[in-house]
Amino acid sequence: MKKILIVEDDTDLQEGLSFSLLQENYETAAALSIKEARKQLETAGFDLILLDCNLPDGSGFDFSISVKKKYSIPILMLTARDTEMDEVRALELGIDDFMSKPFSLAVLKARIKKLVMAAAPLQLVSGGITVDKNTCKVYKNGTEIECSQTEYQILVFFMENEGMVLSHEQILSHVWDSRGRYVDENAVPVNIKRLRARIEDDPGNPRYIKTVYGIGYVWSR
Repeated sequence: MKKILIVEDDTDLQEGLSFSLLQENYETAAALSIKEARKQLETAGFDLILLDCNLPDGSGFDFSISVKKKYSIPILMLTARDTEMDEVRALELGIDDFMSKPFSLAVLKARIKKLVMAAAPLQLVSGGITVDKNTCKVYKNGTEIECSQTEYQILVFFMENEGMVLSHEQILSHVWDSRGRYVDENAVPVNIKRLRARIEDDPGNPRYIKTVYGIGYVWSR
């Protein structure tokens, strides 16, 4: 699950953004000031920063400079000042995208998705398993292994969310149909069993895909 840091001192807007992004399967954290944002960055990893231009303890522009020097995290800046100079300054500072308030939530979500996807690594490596997202190929200890499209999607979902317990419902929604189309309730365990047979040395005692009884599964190195 991708994680977004929302740096916004308007609590109503911040809570609204958090709620909307949670519905899109993003994990969110909030900071009301630059000081709080720095603490969040020191203690957790993020896939994107949603940054207000004007904060109680400083400028979003100045904060973005310090972030870019230390982290490779895309930044989408929000500002109430709809001026060309602000947009030019944001782009010159390396800020990845810029939107003026008020904004369309649908457009914001689309831009967030684009930035997160662009920043995502094209190769996933965990233990002896490697996924090349350019070619959609899977390797175990350097040897290519064959996976079905469904098995590949499940594997990528697990590896992109390493250490997080993923529920049966989350896997169904991500890999099959989030619009609620009927899927056999055994689809998840059946495909995970097949995937284990391909990547595990001992499928009966899995190293990578561990069952969390009553909840779901978790990917572990």
